[in-house]
Amino acid sequence: MAAVKGILGRKLGMTQIWDSENRVVPVTVIQAGPCRVVQLKTPERDGYSAVQIAFGAAKEQRLNRPELGHLKKNGAAPSKHLAELRVDDLSPYAVGQVISASVFLTGERVDVTGVSKGKGFTGVMQRHNFKGQGASHGNHKKHRAPGSIGACATPARVFKGMRMAGQHGATRTTTLNLEVVEGDAERGLLLVRGSIPGPNGGLVFVRNAVKGGAVAAPVFGDDVEVIDDVVVDVTDEATEVAADAAATGADENEGGEE
Repeated sequence: MAAVKGILGRKLGMTQIWDSENRVVPVTVIQAGPCRVVQLKTPERDGYSAVQIAFGAAKEQRLNRPELGHLKKNGAAPSKHLAELRVDDLSPYAVGQVISASVFLTGERVDVTGVSKGKGFTGVMQRHNFKGQGASHGNHKKHRAPGSIGACATPARVFKGMRMAGQHGATRTTTLNLEVVEGDAERGLLLVRGSIPGPNGGLVFVRNAVKGGAVAAPVFGDDVEVIDDVVVDVTDEATEVAADAAATGADENEGGEE
């Protein structure tokens, strides 16, 4: 099932709150957004439907020219991160929209994707939860060793996928079907029940749960206006005045041509 809505954010850490029945609820605090829609991918042009969103301010000198050109072409400021959200319906979205933490409501179910904490090179007991060998009865310095890993002369090799010691963690991980306990739209915070992958400060991607049932399409405020193919954010009063001036100038030019 394709996603309906999603947002990029940062994991701030874990805490606990009390619900209406005075029960302690462990939650993870996520700084969700704001994210700006910078591109809409269509089946006709790209072969699939997706919304590309940008998150995190960045200096221009930190981006290369293709990245800067892509963002400027779509009226977006230099951003650290880009992510795509596969959707079935592109109608709720438009280039220039700002997605904030208010996109998710209390009680909704979400999937959170991030890069898990790196553990370095670890043994089989930590990496694969092996039991380990006996602590006595002649065991000599082999308590945490994996034991036998292969057969005899046949097949005379170690099978692929054999669980052994090696790099542990630092992989893309998704925690499914978490509940949104609370949201703070003013501060851009989401409180999600339970733990999520990654360290504090790590980048996470929050989207509606694939196992959470049908979800209504998001409804965004009228905080973005498109004038002569230029995206203008009219939430700020000064920008709103500039937008009106641009619209008036366009009308005068049309009158002069007639």
